[in-house]
Amino acid sequence: MRVVFAGTPEVALPALDAIATSDHELVGVVTRPDAPAGRGRRLVASPVALRGEELGVPVLKPDHPRDPDFQAALRDLAPDCCPVVAYGALLPPSALDIPGHGWVNLHFSVLPAWRGAAPVQHALWAGDEVTGATTFRIVRELDAGPVFGVMTERIRDTDTAGDLLGRLAEGGAGLLVATLDGLADGSLEARAQQAEGVSLAPKITVEDAEIDWREPAAAVDRRVRACTPGPGAWSTLDGQRLKVGPVVPDPGHERLEPGVLAVSKNAVHVGTATAPVRLGRVKAFGKKEMPAADWARGVRLAEGTRLG
Repeated sequence: MRVVFAGTPEVALPALDAIATSDHELVGVVTRPDAPAGRGRRLVASPVALRGEELGVPVLKPDHPRDPDFQAALRDLAPDCCPVVAYGALLPPSALDIPGHGWVNLHFSVLPAWRGAAPVQHALWAGDEVTGATTFRIVRELDAGPVFGVMTERIRDTDTAGDLLGRLAEGGAGLLVATLDGLADGSLEARAQQAEGVSLAPKITVEDAEIDWREPAAAVDRRVRACTPGPGAWSTLDGQRLKVGPVVPDPGHERLEPGVLAVSKNAVHVGTATAPVRLGRVKAFGKKEMPAADWARGVRLAEGTRLG
């Protein structure tokens, strides 16, 4: 089949690379426009745009996929199908109707669970034991289209959102190519999603990532891992924001009041509603990220200092 791939961030690259080396003909790439990045805020092309240029295919960067000029350019490429991974824009019906086999999305959950922008983060935060990836045909309703294929992945106790998303991106790339293969030879039929079990996964904001030390240690642990690497879990010390990397619940340590710090030679613990958690790496405002014990020695914390 002739395919035009749609995606934007680095997590979409495994699928793009898999399609480029498959039996399908990659005839173009659709991605978000160049965006400001870095201290200088200069415009930078997306990872998918850069890879599309390396592959030597046309790269389309519409401000919005409803733009008539974009849709005309897409029709000229005559795709049979448009596979999608984390493109980042809503597709209007006029664009959805262009490829004969539609737009096939690779979504990082087992639908209908966790429809939305942050399925991996919400699965971790909720304490799910298993998640996965789903290919489905995009329709107007959010992540509600008929399903082509599913893979599952066990969530490990130490997984961050970055760890889990990386594994799903690699495994999902094969699922997406297999879905295109089945559509091409007519062996694959979509099936409607179940009406039960729908859950939503909206984007997690910086405000959502603030740690509530009054929660149990397991909940603190899940929040921090779900927000790593982005947007980054955080608390405050003396009114300044302190970014917090993955923590380790430590039921063997003496109980501490929520948010209260206990500093030893090689460790920093923080109290929660249950057992304390041991901090891993932290980043104070205006400083480099470092092990929590090194940070604590530098700031010389008084006994009973509290975060949050």
